[in-house]
Amino acid sequence: MAKMHHHRLRYEKSGLAVYISHLDTMACFQRAFLRAGLEIWQTEGFNRHAYVSIALPLPVGFSSRCEVMEFDLESDLPLEEVPGRLNAVLPEGIRVLECYPARDPFGLLKVLDWEILLEYDHGVPDGVESAFGEMLGQEHLVVRKKSKKAKCGYTEVDLIPLVQKWSLTREGEQALRLNCRLAAQNPGLNPQLLFEAFSAHAPALAPDFVRFCRTEAWREDGMRFR
Repeated sequence: MAKMHHHRLRYEKSGLAVYISHLDTMACFQRAFLRAGLEIWQTEGFNRHAYVSIALPLPVGFSSRCEVMEFDLESDLPLEEVPGRLNAVLPEGIRVLECYPARDPFGLLKVLDWEILLEYDHGVPDGVESAFGEMLGQEHLVVRKKSKKAKCGYTEVDLIPLVQKWSLTREGEQALRLNCRLAAQNPGLNPQLLFEAFSAHAPALAPDFVRFCRTEAWREDGMRFR
């Protein structure tokens, strides 16, 4: 019988660490537990390795302040000691914020808050806010999304039901900050799709560069995912 995993880390990923892939991030934590002298449960079989599982893969290039990783600590070490020991051996840009007993199955993680910075080399053009609102004010906004399961290589998804709320604010003369709450899974919405749709909807108003950051994870009932 598979062993239950009772502990979780909440960690942030920023700086150059955003270019560490999902699989490499898990390997990084496996090595960090070993270096920190923390005994965690290992998988069974010939090639055993320390078990870690991340709730939702973070796309390469995206930062986050709310990543959740699951593991099972074998010793009776107080959980409040775990962040400090891991942070002493983790690479720059990955920092554990807290360690706590797991509460919610991963399937209960339903929505994510995002903080997205839209940058314009020559200043924010007039009309971006109204064009964005016009796009999301439509009854449907169907886009193509890559899919390995579909024979044609893509599937169609309606973005409107996946955007719960959003707001745009000016950040100086050359940037806008978008705060939004998006569906996390089954189906989830990668915010990159929003800006591909916006570029198609208003090409002259598309940003020159976009930075994405996850800020919080929620359950469907509005409680913070733990």
